[in-house]
Formats: sequence, C-alpha cells, structure tokens
Amino acid sequence: MSKAKKLLYSQKIAPYVFVLPYILSLLIFWLYPLVTGILMSFQNVTFGGKEWVGTAHYAKLLQDKFFGIAVSNSVEYMVLTLVLLIPIPMLLAVLMESRLTKAKGVWKLIMYIPALTSVVISGLLFRLMFSEGDNGQMNVILHMFGQPSFAWLKTKWTAWVGLLLLCMWRWTGVNMLYFVAGLKSIDNSVYESGEIDGANGWQKFRYITLPLLKPTTVYVVTISVFAGLSMFLESFMLWNGNSSPKNIGLTIVGYLYKRGIEKNDMGYACAVGVVLMIIALVINFIQLIATGTIKVGKKED
Repeated sequence: MSKAKKLLYSQKIAPYVFVLPYILSLLIFWLYPLVTGILMSFQNVTFGGKEWVGTAHYAKLLQDKFFGIAVSNSVEYMVLTLVLLIPIPMLLAVLMESRLTKAKGVWKLIMYIPALTSVVISGLLFRLMFSEGDNGQMNVILHMFGQPSFAWLKTKWTAWVGLLLLCMWRWTGVNMLYFVAGLKSIDNSVYESGEIDGANGWQKFRYITLPLLKPTTVYVVTISVFAGLSMFLESFMLWNGNSSPKNIGLTIVGYLYKRGIEKNDMGYACAVGVVLMIIALVINFIQLIATGTIKVGKKED
C-alpha cells in the first residue's frame, strides 16, 4: 500500500477527512461572509471601490428614524411570535401524544404540510385573503355580517393579524414536532410515578412535562428569536413589496434590503446587518442566562 493510501486509511487522519467538508463550508459560507460584512460596515462600498469611513454608518443609524421603526417592528414581531409559537405548539404536542388523539401520524402530516409551502406562495395567498377588494376572503366574511369592505393591510393591528396568522400557519406544525420529539425523550416511568403519588393531569404537566421539556423549549425559543428578528419575505409578499403603509411592515432585514439592494448602499446595509446580529445575540444570551442554560458568576465545587 502506498504512503498516500496509508494516510487516507489511517484512523488518525480519517476523522479529519470526514469533517473537512464541513469545516470548509463553514469557513467559506459563514466565517468569510461574516468578517467581510463587518469590515464593509466601516466602509463606503461602490462599484468603483471601497472607502474607509470608520463608525460613520453606525453614528448615522442612531439618528435614522426608519431604522428605529424597523427595529421596533422586528422586536415586536419577535415577541408576539414567541407568545404564540411556544405555548400553542407545546400544548398541541402534549395533546398529540395523549391517549385522546387517534391517527397521530395523519395529524402530524397535516400540521407539517404548511411548512413545505413556499413563503412566496403563502404570502400571496394571505395577501389575497386580506385584500381590500370585495372578493377578499376576509371582506367576504364581513359582508356576511352586513359590514362594508375593509382595507386590512393599511391598518397596523389588522395587518399584523394577517402577518401573525401567516407565521402561525407555517410554523406551528414545525414547533409542535420539536416538542413531540422532546416529549418522546421523557420516560413514561416518570409519569407513572407521578400517578402513584396522586398527581392529576395539570400537576404532571406542570411538574414533569415542563421541566423535562426545558432543553427543547430553550432550543425552540432560540431559533424563534432569530427567525422573528430576521423576518423579511413574509412581510415583502404580504404588502407586495418592501413599501408598506406608514412602514407598518418594515423589518430590520427589509430595511437592510432597501438600503443595500434598492439604494445600492452596501456599507450602510452591512452596518444594519451587524446591529441585527448583535441584537439577536444579546437577546438569546439573556434568555439562555434566564433559563439557566448558561451560568454566569457561579463556580462549580
């Protein structure tokens, strides 16, 4: 056997060969764009070249009212999706795994199907549903009660009802399956011990299910924070573009797209992206500390 083959089949070298594609993809498609984006946030980027401007973009962000609106909308959307997409899928997962539910596989498939639908198609369907025209499904319902047509997507609270319904329709099933997987990891003997001690259904959920689902809950919260703050395409499709009435649908990523793609100001757009990353990391770091996943200031004996 040649020396090259001996190296290839070596038990010491083989693990590194298998992880090499992952390391290369991480460096090329994550680390390199991340470092480049951070550097570009300190530059004016044009077709003619780059000019170093220091922290000028970040100083401008502090006075940019549209960026403030985008941050406010994104944080509000993230909070509302957490309120909706954590407890509801968790309760559905508990119901799905209970003895009350028959044909569990069919229900899981039905709940997951919306996630397979393109965001473009989903957004188009919901835009038609909430259309201000007389043939929009929501206005058809209003007409059944003798009410006139309403411009749903031009008022913030009604437009956000549509946006949140779109989010719930697409992601409730996905989060439910995460919680189902978490429930399956809980040993039935724990529930049997609870029954022996006289625990009722609520007590078993409160003192057994919730604590033992903590790792799954932390994971779902973490990805939901990133998903909520980075939402863009749903808003883009619902308002048929990146311009919504009074910027009620403007998000951080939407503003990044507006400055970077529509106005060709890539340096400023990169600064927006860096701030988005910092906000997401800070919020997730806080929730990881709050849930005890990361322990700060405590030394183990």
